[in-house]
Amino acid sequence: MVKRRVISTRKLEAGMRIDQSIVDAMGRALIKKGTYLDDFQIEYLQDKGINAIYISEGEPDEEELDIEIPEHTQKVIEKVRVEDRSKVQLGEDVRKRVGAGVQYLFDNTDNNSFIETTHNVSDELVKAVTSNDAVAVDISTLKCSDEYTFKHSVDVATMAMIIGKTYGLSKSELHDIGISGLLHDVGKSKIPNNVLNKPAKLTDEEFALMKQHSLFGYKILKNRNAFPLDIMSGVLQHHEKMNGKGYPLGASGNQIHKYARIIAVADVFDALVTERPYKKPFTKHNAVEMIMAMTGELDLPAIQAFLGSIILYPVDSIVTLSNGKKAKVVENNRNYVMRPKVVAIETGTIYDLANDIKCASIIIE
Repeated sequence: MVKRRVISTRKLEAGMRIDQSIVDAMGRALIKKGTYLDDFQIEYLQDKGINAIYISEGEPDEEELDIEIPEHTQKVIEKVRVEDRSKVQLGEDVRKRVGAGVQYLFDNTDNNSFIETTHNVSDELVKAVTSNDAVAVDISTLKCSDEYTFKHSVDVATMAMIIGKTYGLSKSELHDIGISGLLHDVGKSKIPNNVLNKPAKLTDEEFALMKQHSLFGYKILKNRNAFPLDIMSGVLQHHEKMNGKGYPLGASGNQIHKYARIIAVADVFDALVTERPYKKPFTKHNAVEMIMAMTGELDLPAIQAFLGSIILYPVDSIVTLSNGKKAKVVENNRNYVMRPKVVAIETGTIYDLANDIKCASIIIE
């Protein structure tokens, strides 16, 4: 299984496999996606001022390795290819520090350094998210830790900040929703491990206890007397539903704070695509479709901001169309994240899945 992640070019080692193409101003590939890097190429990336790149780990799909793009198709791709919007890039060192910081917070909710550590961890994540004026997140690059609770907290905070940017939050609000996202599950520190990590369906009594975690988290922050109500509301209400069928208070509509409405979308998505002992992960495509169908439960503007913030199929991805054609993604449409513009590898045919009526029946499988 191949995993994709961002790594600082200063951390690159010979033999790592690059998972993006490095192109010049004319769109010509200088280093092709899938290349196993050597010392010369690593030095080139560093000299060009490229701070981080995508790499892939694990064995690549054999079918994808066998794909050769004909020259006539490559010319079409070079002509129509449009780089993705600026994306969040969290270096491996940042991921590890933030993940470790969140774990410390969960393990030390009563410690005197809790408040200071919260702000330090949040400041580092905010800085990383905003360092390159990112307006989108490549959802295939999330996952900073193998431990679910801490990984999940960082992923949700990262997505919530990018969604919040599209939603229209101010810079100070983005900082606060980052804190709220990092701590949205801190109340789980008060749930017994045999319930929290149970590899099977919870009993009714166990689930009733689990549903109290957002209230526990709110109380942890309230007892500190140092967190604004906005941040605490995001923690308290992130499981509330617009139709009033959520928990712990059964709030609905505008009774739910905007931070909680945004965090809820990020929380649901990340939970859907994450494998757990008791469930298989949904594909990112299916998870996005499920989010789109939850307009009765999730805030519609938050859903729309989510859809306008994510990149589902990064430019240069190889996809399979429902007509059986292999194709390369050449341009994303932020209004239709599941319907990018692609070029068929064999024929060079352009399929504008979002705007060409002739492509209405074609989907990415």
